[in-house]
Amino acid sequence: MKYWIKALPILCLAVILTSCGKNDRSATTGWKMNDTKWGGFETQSDYEGQETPPNMVLIPGGNFVMGFTEEDVPYDWDNIPRRVTVSSFYMDQSEMSNEDYLLYLDWTRVSYAATYPEVYRDALPDTLVWRDELSFNEPYVQNYLRHPATHKHPVVGVSWNQAREFARWRTDRINEAILIDKGILNPSPEAKDDQVFVTDSYFAGQYDTEPRKGLKDLRTGGERQVNLTDGILQPEVRLPTEAEWEYAALALPGLQANEKDENYTDRRIYPWSGTSVRYQRHDKYQGQMYANFKRRGGDYMGIAGKPNDGSSITTEVLENYPNDFGLYNMAGNVNEWVLDLYRPLTTQDLSDVENHELNAYRGNNFRDFARDPVDGTLLPKDSLGRLRYEYVKDEDAAQRDNYKQGRVYDYLDGDEQSLAKYATNKHTLISDKARVYKGGSWADRAYWLSPGTRRFMEEDKSSRTVGFRCAMIKMGSEGGDSARKGRTQNRFGSSPKKRRARR
Repeated sequence: MKYWIKALPILCLAVILTSCGKNDRSATTGWKMNDTKWGGFETQSDYEGQETPPNMVLIPGGNFVMGFTEEDVPYDWDNIPRRVTVSSFYMDQSEMSNEDYLLYLDWTRVSYAATYPEVYRDALPDTLVWRDELSFNEPYVQNYLRHPATHKHPVVGVSWNQAREFARWRTDRINEAILIDKGILNPSPEAKDDQVFVTDSYFAGQYDTEPRKGLKDLRTGGERQVNLTDGILQPEVRLPTEAEWEYAALALPGLQANEKDENYTDRRIYPWSGTSVRYQRHDKYQGQMYANFKRRGGDYMGIAGKPNDGSSITTEVLENYPNDFGLYNMAGNVNEWVLDLYRPLTTQDLSDVENHELNAYRGNNFRDFARDPVDGTLLPKDSLGRLRYEYVKDEDAAQRDNYKQGRVYDYLDGDEQSLAKYATNKHTLISDKARVYKGGSWADRAYWLSPGTRRFMEEDKSSRTVGFRCAMIKMGSEGGDSARKGRTQNRFGSSPKKRRARR
C-alpha cells in the first residue's frame, strides 16, 4: 500500500507527460495538429468555453413573443407582437454607474486630452439635463455625476453615440486586462494617442508596445502574439439589441413549470411575475415596490418615513428587485438605450422567409476594414490607435444574395419598396438618428415599465432619465460551457466516434 502511495506522484507525472506529448490528428486528413514537424497548425482541442465578462451574466437564448401585449395606451401600434428567437448572449447585471463612467472619463483624459482635447470633451455627459424651468435641480447639475454619494447610481445625460464609444473603450480595456493578467503585456496606464491598446489593432499586428512574453509559435518554434483563434480575448462589448433587451427583461425561463416541455406558464407584464408592481409574498418585504418609478402625479417616492421605492430620483444600480436572470432595474430607475434604429413598422416587416426573426435588429450600416486598393493589406491605424473602416457601398453589395445595400435603415420601412417616406421635422420626428430606449425610469408611470413598450430619441441627444448597460455575444454552446467541459458524448449520450445511426 505504501509503495503505491509513493509511486502515485510518479505515475501522475508520467500520465501528464504522455498526454502533453500526444499530438491531435485531423479527423478528415489524419495530419498531426499542434506539431511543429507537421507544419504547426494549431487547434484548441482543450478549449473550455468563453469566460463570463466582468459584471455580466449569461442570458441563455430562446424564442419568445416580442412586443406589447397589453393595451396600447398611446395608440402608437409600433410594437405589434411577433415571435422571434434570440441567440445566447451576456448582459450587464446592472446599469452602468457614475463610477464606471468616471473611470472611462479619467482614462480618456490621460490618454487623449493632451493631444486631442475634443475626444475628452465629446465623452463628457450633459449634466445640464437636470435643469427644468419650474424645478430646483441645480444641485444635481453640480453634484450628481461626481459626488461619491452617487457613484453607484446610474450615469445619465449620456447620448446613444457616447454609450457606443464607452462600449468600444470597454472592449479594449477588458482584453488588455486579460493579456496583462496572463503576463503577455505589461500594464501601460500612461500610454498616449496611437500607443493605447486597441483590440482590432492588436490582432492586425499594429500594436507597437513590446510584449512581456508571447505564446509559443508551433509553426516556427519561436513566440507569437495572441490570435483570435486562441479564444483568449473577448468579442466586442456593445449595446444590446432591442430584441435582446426585451428578452432579458422578461426573463421568461423563470416561468417554465416543467423542464421537460417548451411551455411557459404565463406571459409577464413586467420583469417579475404577476400584475402588481408591489412585492406580493407574505413576509417583511410585502407591499414594497419592485422598481423605482413615479407612482402618480407628484408622487416620486412616497411619504416621509415610508418611501414606496426608496428615492425621489435614481437609486443605486443594485438596489431594486432582480429578475430571474439576475438583472437589476430592467424596469424603472433609468430607461436604457438599445442598439436599434426606431421605425414604427419594423414589427410588421419581419419575415422569417429571410430569417429576420432570428436576432431581429434594425440599424445595420455594414462596414469593413479599410484596405490598400493595390495589395489588399489593412491601412495603418489612425492617430487614436484604431483601425480604419469604410462603409459598404451599394454597388459593392449589389451582386450579393443575402443583402443588396450597404445601409439598410429604411429597409421595408421608408424605402421605395415600402412606399413610405419620413419627412423629418415636417410630418414626423422619426429620422435616421432616432434610436430606441426602453424600460421606464424614476420619472415614468408604471405603463412604461413593461418591456414591450418603446420610445425613441435622437442618437446625439440625452436625458436625465436615460442610461445604458452593455451586452456581448455568447460564442459556442447556447446553454453555457460548463456542460461541455470534459464531455466525450453528444447530447444524445453517444460518442461522436460511433457513426452508426440509432433508431
